[in-house]
Amino acid sequence: MLRLLARAGLALALLGSLGAAQARDGQASSRWGAEYFPDVPLVTHEGREVRFFDDLVAGKVVVINFIYTSCADACPLETAKLTEVQSLLGERLGRDVFFYSISIDPERDTPEVLRAYAERFGVGPGWLFLTGAKEDIRLVRRKLGMIAPRGEEQLSEHTLSLLIGNQATGQWMKRSPFESPHLLAKQIGSWLSNWKAPPEPGRDYASAPELRQIGKGESLFRTRCSACHVLGTDDGIARQGPPLAGVSARRERDWLARWLTEPDVMLAEKDPLALELFTAWRGVVMPNLRLQPAEVEALLEFLRAEDERLAARALAEVEPPAERPPCCQKEESDVLSGSTAAVAATPEGSRGPGRDLFFCVAAVLLLGGLAALSGRP
Repeated sequence: MLRLLARAGLALALLGSLGAAQARDGQASSRWGAEYFPDVPLVTHEGREVRFFDDLVAGKVVVINFIYTSCADACPLETAKLTEVQSLLGERLGRDVFFYSISIDPERDTPEVLRAYAERFGVGPGWLFLTGAKEDIRLVRRKLGMIAPRGEEQLSEHTLSLLIGNQATGQWMKRSPFESPHLLAKQIGSWLSNWKAPPEPGRDYASAPELRQIGKGESLFRTRCSACHVLGTDDGIARQGPPLAGVSARRERDWLARWLTEPDVMLAEKDPLALELFTAWRGVVMPNLRLQPAEVEALLEFLRAEDERLAARALAEVEPPAERPPCCQKEESDVLSGSTAAVAATPEGSRGPGRDLFFCVAAVLLLGGLAALSGRP
């Protein structure tokens, strides 16, 4: 009887713990659930009508940002950064994680315009671009805390944060779209998914390398340029612009400085090289990063120094070792007692290292003898 009572007590305790855990989970998800999120209708870049909460958010790990396709600076950079995260997540995007880019300019950004925009950036399954009624989108932004507190007089004043979250667990975080793509992929794919994906072997904090200090130019490249460009060896992440290795030698410095300062103006002026790059890279516009002259100079100096470093490394990898004169070359057979075998193995008519050594010594002796004879009285 006592044993049965003990078992019953244990079962009740386990059920109570499970119920408490379920209550906590339910409380987290219900707090940020259907009663909080507006279930407004939206239209995807594929032309499908969806509901914001029921179809897009409920029970999912999501990344939500707000853009407009006519944006000439931050939005294309933000989209390019997310394509890097898309590459890192791989097949998990559309299965475990979902991206939603919602237009804040719905009157201009029709499904057709959004579809063309998505194609230019190489967007894959699991990433939707959405439009809808202006007031509905504004309601979603307000509920997500994605409207600038000071108000927005112009489209360009909209907040640039990403919102990442797991609706089922109630975890929501704002993140900068200009973070490292590896960090964003880890936060989205592991932290918010309760570490569902197995860890990579041999990667832990104990073996993490010490970080070095970086200069202003490299910092600018990492935060402004690396979303679209790579320097040196390709790391396998999708990029929206050309590789920049050797760019300081390929392009005139004045042209590069102006391109970094006002690419939109150069495209409007139909600069031949600017138009060539625009066509070659699927019409993805180089954003105007609003760089100051000192920032442009720092970035150009970093690109020049990096080109020199990469060129020196490539030269060191392919440069053959310095050749020694034939009479000074040695093989194992010359060092030990097998010089006869080495000479015997040399094909008829050729000169191996052993024979070269012999002729050098003989020449020295002959010249010495002649000098001695010529010195006789």
